[in-house]
Amino acid sequence: MDTTSGTTTYEATRDFAYYGHGTQAERWERGQMFFAAKQYATAARVLVGLVAEVPEQTGPRLLLARAYYHSAQLRRAESELRVIVERDPVEHYARLMLGRTLERQGRHAEAAPHLRLASALAGDFPED
Repeated sequence: MDTTSGTTTYEATRDFAYYGHGTQAERWERGQMFFAAKQYATAARVLVGLVAEVPEQTGPRLLLARAYYHSAQLRRAESELRVIVERDPVEHYARLMLGRTLERQGRHAEAAPHLRLASALAGDFPED
């Protein structure tokens, strides 16, 4: 048994066989399906392998971050979002999600610049 995750090697192998089964396109669709069904932790289990295979693609990584966010895996969400904004500083939705993720962790001062930038990138400017 893996004491850090609480799973046996058999369980981890079985989970990988299910969640990692199929083509990349099939796993992308499966991840989206679980996310749409609000099965966020399951969506993350499907998407984590896909992101490892295609780390350059923003779509799967952003959906993985959102699945982590909605399943309260905030440090993991933050990590995925930071990769996205490092690669694409003007990816406004990733900036918004990063700001919200930091806020949800009580890190308001760190969140503020990301939220301001996300608003500016979306064209939401304060009126004078």
